[in-house]
Amino acid sequence: MFGIDKYEKILAVLFLVSLPLINPWVRGDGVGYYAFARSMYFEHRLDFEPDWLNANSSFRLGRVDPAGRILPAQITSTGHLDNHFAVGPAILWVPFLVAADLAVKIDHLFGGQVAENGFSLPYLLAMALGTAIYGFLALLLSYRLAKKYLPAHWAFLGTLGIWLASSLPVYMYFNPSWSHAHSAFAVALFYWYWDRTRDQRNLGQWLMLGLISGLMMDVYYINGVLLAVPLIESLIQYGQDLRSRKMAAMGRLFLLNLAYIITVLAAFFPTLLSKKIIYGGYLSFGYPVHWFFSSPAILKVAFSSEHGLFSWTPIVLLAVIGMVLVGKRDRLLAISCVTGFAFYLYAIGCYEDWAGISSFGSRFFVSLTPIFVVGLAAWLDAAAGLLGEARAKVVAAGLVAILGLWNAGLIFQWGTHLIPARGPISWPDAAYNQVAVVPARAVRTVEAYLLHRKQLMGHIETEDVNQLKSDPSRGTQ
Repeated sequence: MFGIDKYEKILAVLFLVSLPLINPWVRGDGVGYYAFARSMYFEHRLDFEPDWLNANSSFRLGRVDPAGRILPAQITSTGHLDNHFAVGPAILWVPFLVAADLAVKIDHLFGGQVAENGFSLPYLLAMALGTAIYGFLALLLSYRLAKKYLPAHWAFLGTLGIWLASSLPVYMYFNPSWSHAHSAFAVALFYWYWDRTRDQRNLGQWLMLGLISGLMMDVYYINGVLLAVPLIESLIQYGQDLRSRKMAAMGRLFLLNLAYIITVLAAFFPTLLSKKIIYGGYLSFGYPVHWFFSSPAILKVAFSSEHGLFSWTPIVLLAVIGMVLVGKRDRLLAISCVTGFAFYLYAIGCYEDWAGISSFGSRFFVSLTPIFVVGLAAWLDAAAGLLGEARAKVVAAGLVAILGLWNAGLIFQWGTHLIPARGPISWPDAAYNQVAVVPARAVRTVEAYLLHRKQLMGHIETEDVNQLKSDPSRGTQ
């Protein structure tokens, strides 16, 4: 089970080669996520004021006045700052921050003067590295899940395709303080462990699945819709036991389900406790947004030029088609993938800010990395049945390369504001830029990014603030 095959070795090498891309900064939503880790580790309390005051300009708008004072509207009824972000990423960052803090303390023994406050470079590097590692683990677990049901070479190309041509790399490398790579890891761990234990899951395994499920929700609340996966599995088993009149088995499964639910709630308690401390109620999550459950914007979520899932990352459409094709290999896995995607799509469509405000593609769906990998692998496998194995490998490799290059160009445009980070974009302009602008600028801009990050990021931040000032309603979330 823990052996490493040749494709995993290739993935590991590619990951190591990609590490120079990590971007050790905290901005936007990431300020809220990272504030939980920094404040608890260094101050042992939920004091977010230093994080708010050290945040990037667009995050401070509406939170901090020009004189550097926290605006009164940011103070909750309990006297804390309004931090509605999730605590899960902070939990996952802890080992990396501990390692960074140990390195800083050792450096101090030799006369070093690096600040021990969570804002200095060692801590930001540790945070960014941790995020990248969680993103890679999400890919690795996804590969292993896909390889269980599909040929290894298609599982590998499916993993590589989602890695290169989805929204994942933006949040795995360039915006590491956001929660999406962590969410991909937690969901991948959930699907992988659910599948590994689903034949004869004992009490201990149900409890472990509950812990993973709670962590998945701690990292990203909307992941709660994926609890439908073990629910559907159990309902199918209840139906089979009822038809066979196995009442004792039904009773045992009910008790196991009850233990699972209790464990999920226990694992989700860090989130509930943080909300109680900040807002005064365990179920007060602090999100002042509306949900439109009777009129979800599903088509816009999928196809809009304003960060539509399929329009920005078309490889995901192939993956979704492939989820259905997984049924030829395993019916329950196909049901779980399709149901997970459908529930997630509906939930995001009901969300007032379905476009993600500042987002590369539909960033919310980075969470579904594992089922996209499985689906893409299944689609490639089905294509091989039509084209023949040898020809299909060449076509698949070319498709992944083309879509990966297109995605890289689009990321470049988005990061340098050739296309707007917020709101709809013009696809003709984006396509023109891909051919006529991106190649000419890419080399010197990448060099500036790697060698002079502060200057480049400062330029991007200035443009981001100007966008916000022109449309103050489109703040971070």
